[in-house]
Amino acid sequence: MKFSANLGFLWTDRALPDAIRAAKAAGFDAVECHWPYDVPAAEVAQALAETGLPMLGLNTRRGDVAGGENGLCALPGRASDARAAIDEALTYAQATGTGAVHVMAGFASGDEAHQTFVDNLRYACDAAAPLGVTILIEPLNRHDAPGYFLTTTDQAREIITEVARGNLRLMFDCYHVGRTEGDVVTRFADLQGVIGHVQFASVPTRGAPDQGELDYAFVFKAIQAAGWDKPLGAEYKTQGDTDASLNWIKTLA
Repeated sequence: MKFSANLGFLWTDRALPDAIRAAKAAGFDAVECHWPYDVPAAEVAQALAETGLPMLGLNTRRGDVAGGENGLCALPGRASDARAAIDEALTYAQATGTGAVHVMAGFASGDEAHQTFVDNLRYACDAAAPLGVTILIEPLNRHDAPGYFLTTTDQAREIITEVARGNLRLMFDCYHVGRTEGDVVTRFADLQGVIGHVQFASVPTRGAPDQGELDYAFVFKAIQAAGWDKPLGAEYKTQGDTDASLNWIKTLA
């Protein structure tokens, strides 16, 4: 198994370039992040080149976080802001060699929000295609993100079909699927044809994968048996020092 360290949650006590170096020292095969925009892309690119780790993905900005926003791309009337966030993410991805951008939908509902999301995703995919960048969408569970537009994998698949762009894929987060839908291994098998990246954390606490109700030894073996050979994203919350939480790499891989 190969693993990617999500530096939105891991080694958050360090600057992003140093977190990349820590991931390399810990034995990860890749890294990914949330919102790296406060760090110059050149510094991130240098750390990636130094370590030889690829950056798999990053997120579009959430918008006005203090005002309660968690993404812009399904918000009616905010197309200019959403597309500016997409452009920014793609520019940063290109500068750092990042392979995918997660386009965040935000808190919205209804037919207008759906059409807004579809239109903005087509914009994102068309802009990303010449750069060789994949666009990802991710359903978030109703416990952590009540009111988020994209909530289930079936909804995501329908949107991927409607957008009809070859570089739009599903971010399959075992944690969110486990909390919202359950039956993670069966859902993965059913959706594998549209999945672009896989993430994981314990259910229900979002801690390290060697705890909680989801048996990741079983999940990882099933994903591997299905022929998935890309790094799986460790996107879990630590209870302190990240290095102290990494025993699962030895016991579950």
